[in-house]
Amino acid sequence: MVTILLSPEVLTRFGPRLATVIAGQPHRFLHLDAEPGPDGDFGIDAAFLSRDITGRSSKFNISPTMERFFHLLGNSRGLRWVQTHSAGTDRPVWNPIKARGIPLTTAAGALSATVAITAVGGVIALARRFPDVMDAQRRHAWEPMLEDRAPPDLAGTSALVVGLGPIGGEIARLLKAIGLRVTGARPEARDHEHCDAVISYSGIRAHLPKTDWLVLACPLSDLTRGLIDGAGLASLPKGAHVVNVARGEVIVEKDFIEVLRSGHLGGAWLDVFEFEPLDPASPLWDLPRVMVSPHSSGHAQGNYDRVAGIFLDNLGRFLSGQPLKNAR
Repeated sequence: MVTILLSPEVLTRFGPRLATVIAGQPHRFLHLDAEPGPDGDFGIDAAFLSRDITGRSSKFNISPTMERFFHLLGNSRGLRWVQTHSAGTDRPVWNPIKARGIPLTTAAGALSATVAITAVGGVIALARRFPDVMDAQRRHAWEPMLEDRAPPDLAGTSALVVGLGPIGGEIARLLKAIGLRVTGARPEARDHEHCDAVISYSGIRAHLPKTDWLVLACPLSDLTRGLIDGAGLASLPKGAHVVNVARGEVIVEKDFIEVLRSGHLGGAWLDVFEFEPLDPASPLWDLPRVMVSPHSSGHAQGNYDRVAGIFLDNLGRFLSGQPLKNAR
C-alpha cells in the first residue's frame, strides 16, 4: 500500500491520469485534513506540494495550508519522496526534509520559458525606457523620447547571464535573437550553444566592467549567496542595468540600493528580494527606473498542468523504482 499526500484539486483535475499511472498498485490518497494513526504517524510515502497548497506563501510567511502540509510530512516516518511545484528548494521550510535525506524533486523546466520571457521583457522594458513613459503617463505629460532622451540601441550591447540552467539558457537564446552579445556564467566555464562565451562564477567580477545588462538566473547556493555586492555593482559601466529573476540573496540588497541611489545604474527589473514580501518601506519601490515585480516571473495559467505532468511522470518512476527527474 502506497500512501500519497496531495490536494483535492489535484485529484479532481488529474484523477484519470493518476488512475492510469497508479493502475494495479494498492494505494490511498490523503489530504490535509488527514488524521494520524494511534502512534501519531500519518504514514505518508510520497507527497505533492501543488500551488494551491502553497497559496500566497513567501519564503518567510507560510500559509496555513502549507504549514499543515509540512506538519504531515514531519510526522510521517516512512516518507520516501516529495515533489514540489517550484524550480527552487531554498525555502527554509525544506531544510527538515533535506536533513532527513528524503528525495526531493522540483518542477525545473516547467516554468523556464515563462521566467525567461519575463526576464527578457524586463530588459526590453528598461531599454525602451518604459518606466519613464509610465511616469509621464501618471503625470499626464506628453514627453516624446527624442534627442538626448532617445533610448539607446539594444542590439550590439553586452549581456552577462549568470546561471545557465533551463531558465538562463533560454534567456541567453532570446537575448541573442534580439541582437545582444551574450556571455554566460556558471560554476565551471563550459561552452553553451546560446552564448558567445562562457565564464566561471569566479570570473564574474572581472567581466562586470564589460557588462551592459547583468541578468541573474542562478539558483541560490553557498556559491551564489552575496555573489553581486556593492563593489561589483559599482564596477558595471555607468548606465548599466540589472535584471534579477534568481533569488534576492544573490545580490547584497543594501549595497544595491546605495548604487541605485547614486545614479550609477540605468535601472533594474527585480522579481526577487532578500525578504519577501518586500517591505512597504523599502526604497526599492520608489527608486527611479526600478521596476518591482512580486516574485511572479514564473506565474502563468498553464503552469498547473505542466507541473502536474512532471509529478505524474515522477510518480510512475517512483512506483517502478526508476530514477526520479529533477531530483535535488
